[in-house]
Amino acid sequence: MNSRPTNPVPDKAHEQAAEHVAGAHHLLKTLRDKLAMDKHPELEEAIQRLEMALSVLTVKTGGML
Repeated sequence: MNSRPTNPVPDKAHEQAAEHVAGAHHLLKTLRDKLAMDKHPELEEAIQRLEMALSVLTVKTGGML
């Protein structure tokens, strides 16, 4: 029987993806803080959708992102 580790070590691609996700999240947060969202509701909606997509990716990859 071939057993897989319960907590696999992320490879280089996962580490890079995680860094990109963290960077994108930081940029979105910075934009949100700098801009008056009541004047840019489309931007706020785009940020929310991207954050939801990142959450889905995190769940689907088992928290590897």
